[in-house]
Amino acid sequence: MTESFSVEGERMGRGSRRMLVGLLVAMALGIAVYFRLWSIDYAISADDTELLRKQFDLANRDAMDESAEWRMRYNAEAERASKCGKQLMEINGSLEKKVEDVTRIKQKVVMLQKENLALVEQVEALKKEVESAKSKCRS
Repeated sequence: MTESFSVEGERMGRGSRRMLVGLLVAMALGIAVYFRLWSIDYAISADDTELLRKQFDLANRDAMDESAEWRMRYNAEAERASKCGKQLMEINGSLEKKVEDVTRIKQKVVMLQKENLALVEQVEALKKEVESAKSKCRS
């Protein structure tokens, strides 16, 4: 009986070893496949990272270009507004000067009209004196 156990034990031992070796081979193949998949995924991830970096750089350059374009537009409009403001101030100053000139001219006209009235009265008075002197001379 002991011999039968030892023969059966050897068979079971060989079968267990085969199973164990098969399991180890399967595990080794599984680990190899896992590392292969991991390296493929890592390569794709590295490529994705590079692609994302390139896309970000491109988007960043586009944004900078657009920002520069808007800044140039803003600067042009600011310069234009500044020129218009200066022109408006010059025109306003000129207009104020003209209004002052018109006011001064109106005052002169009023003063000259008063002088003219006074002179007209003096002329009338002198005409009357001349007429009275003529009438005295005739008589």
